[in-house]
Amino acid sequence: MTRRTGRLRTALTVFAAWSTLAGAALAGAAPAGAAPGFSRIAPGVRYTEFDIPAAHGTAHAHVLSVDLGDPRVSVDLLHPGAVAARSAVSVMTDARGAVAGVNGDFFNITETQHPGVEATGAPVGPAVASGRALKAAVPDGQRFGPALPPGTSTEDVLGVGTDHKARLDSLALEGSVETAAERLPLGGLNQYALPVGSVGAFTADWGRASRVRATCGTDTDRAAPCSTDVHEVTVREDRVVSSAGTPGSGAVAPDTTVLVGREAGAQQLRKLAVGEPVVVRHELVAASGTPYHFAIGGYPVLRDGLPLAGLDDVTAAVRTAAGVSDGGARLWLLALDGAPEFRGGLTVAEVADAMKQLGSVDAFSLDGGGSSTLAAREPGSATATVRNHPSGGAERPVPNGIGVFSQV
Repeated sequence: MTRRTGRLRTALTVFAAWSTLAGAALAGAAPAGAAPGFSRIAPGVRYTEFDIPAAHGTAHAHVLSVDLGDPRVSVDLLHPGAVAARSAVSVMTDARGAVAGVNGDFFNITETQHPGVEATGAPVGPAVASGRALKAAVPDGQRFGPALPPGTSTEDVLGVGTDHKARLDSLALEGSVETAAERLPLGGLNQYALPVGSVGAFTADWGRASRVRATCGTDTDRAAPCSTDVHEVTVREDRVVSSAGTPGSGAVAPDTTVLVGREAGAQQLRKLAVGEPVVVRHELVAASGTPYHFAIGGYPVLRDGLPLAGLDDVTAAVRTAAGVSDGGARLWLLALDGAPEFRGGLTVAEVADAMKQLGSVDAFSLDGGGSSTLAAREPGSATATVRNHPSGGAERPVPNGIGVFSQV
């Protein structure tokens, strides 16, 4: 059941000094009445809520402070068991045994431009769960959500490395399809949109959704018609076991890879005969070289303490964001309240400022609007409660999120 805990705080006239006060609150020494106090969710995980005066009215923020320096604390991807599937944040949080969670990446929510093609519900950017790459990024022109800031792309991620530190990075797909005759580059991994002319791989992680959407639109125009030059090949135990003229649907077996090609990629796949040996390889490679335990898509809004150039300072909305401070040892998770009195929300530029005032050096925008959800356990409870009011009146099912775990 959705409800807000604690009383509403009055607008913070000292919001510009938030970084110092937040640190003091976490240490248990906040000046009386100067800033909202944090309540303990679990070891290393604290929660608070407060008002933010903004250009479009007062916004109300719900915030988690996650101490990654505490060995009892970890972060991982929340997802419903398949890339192309959706579930409520609170449900995914409880299913994984997390103490708290927020919604994650933007996703393929609708397909009004392609009659007869169903939306997959799959996220835009890369996703890594428990050290395993689930998917790669769609082309920039195929993304859902607000316009990307200059210099960013769908490959941008917020991640926590195997060194237990959070950071902003980018993850690019490197892969190949090797046959007896040639080696083809792999253009996609469990994506709802493939680059024009490419071959993409779908594994058991994809789920049951149709793979037709992967051949619709272009690299620069999401609404462009679906390709008419497509082909699909199923590979099991490194051999072609079937070939089809249209992409299919349904679960992919654990020992199987389905290859979908469009245009030049389709022409290459048509050459493959049943029984022919094929080896498919893929990995997500970080620009920093960091191996990731967890990573999720979105886009940066703050780097090295400075807002990115070109951030939208006009359009306000209910939003979710994540921030990094203390050299990657602290993660901030923020979700705005969608109750009618706070629905004016924040612009992207205001989100960057709010995350900076929290103490973030780097910050990352996640999906917002009806998706914005923050769920956390109450003291003594084994289940998570939604702390904000989702703007749609109830939790929107989403494809993934950030789960916070703490060992008591």
